[in-house]
Formats: sequence, C-alpha cells, structure tokens
Amino acid sequence: MFCLTKIAVYCCVVLALSTQQSRAANYALDGSHTAVIFGISHLGFSHTYGRFNKVAGQFAFDKANPTASQFMVEIDAASIDSNDAKRDEHLRSPDFFDVRQFPTITFQSTGVSADGNQLQVTGNMTMHGVTQQVALPLTYLGEGQGPYGNYRCGFATTFTLKRSDYGMKGMLPQIGDEVAITFSFEGIQQK
Repeated sequence: MFCLTKIAVYCCVVLALSTQQSRAANYALDGSHTAVIFGISHLGFSHTYGRFNKVAGQFAFDKANPTASQFMVEIDAASIDSNDAKRDEHLRSPDFFDVRQFPTITFQSTGVSADGNQLQVTGNMTMHGVTQQVALPLTYLGEGQGPYGNYRCGFATTFTLKRSDYGMKGMLPQIGDEVAITFSFEGIQQK
C-alpha cells in the first residue's frame, strides 16, 4: 500500500509539473521594442556608449513556473552603432568583433531559477568564436494585451562582461576590458 501511495504521489507531481510546463507561452522578440546597449571606458576619461540595431530571438515563459522558461537571442554583430561611422568600422574589424568571421553573438539559456519577478538565467554566450557560460539577472517586467491585440511579455537585465574573455584584446588598456550591458526586450506571443 505504501509503495502504491508513493507511486500515486509521484504521478500527481509529474502530472502537475507537466501541466505547468505546458502553460509556457512562446514569444518572438519584437525588434522595435528590444534594445542591447553597451558602455565601455575610453582612456579612463569617459564612457562610450553604443547599441546593436539588429536583434532577434525567442523565448518560452510561464509566470506560474518560470524555471521551465527558455531564452534564445541572436545579435547581428555588424549592426553595432556607436554614433561614429569610422569607429563602427573599426569595431567590425579583426581588432574587435571581426564580423566577417564571427557574424553573430548568441545566447542560449540552459537553466532558470526564480524569486518573484527576479530570474537568474544561466546559459551559453558565444561571441567572437568563444563560448562562455554566464549567469544573467533577469527582471520580469510584465505581460498583457498590446494596443493592436497581440499578447506581449517583457524583461530587462543589466550585467557586465570582460571582452578579453571572448578573445577581444585590441587596444587594452586604453579601451576598457569591462563592458556594461543593458538588455531590455519585449516578445509577441506566437500562436
């Protein structure tokens, strides 16, 4: 009897988890409401800021069971925009991003933990041909109906990384090693 009870409890737990996981909604990033912004030290005198203009991706999210969520982002490295065309060409060169050889920057989650609206998303970030495991603090901002009837969900994160960890050592230390990144994104629910 005890074994049957344990099996019944186990089946109920598995059923409850699979039901929760099945509620995860799939979203595609809305490029017009997504931004990847970076800041880096210049000679220690100022910070230079820029952004990537082409970002795509998708995610699956269930507010009731955020640990079942998944996130995938792909950035077009050539879309870098620091508000200076000459500098942007240099950033695309082999001295930095080497966009001909490494055209994309990607992130693929491998795990999610949650505490209220705060998620900790671990995953593999690949940039400049190097993959590193990173942990990103992700804030759930909200979800709901958009003005044109589509359902939307959004998040934001701020974190730092060292560009040298990805093999980008050009102009160190005049140009800083540590890069501050702000990433805010909104997804449109897919049917």
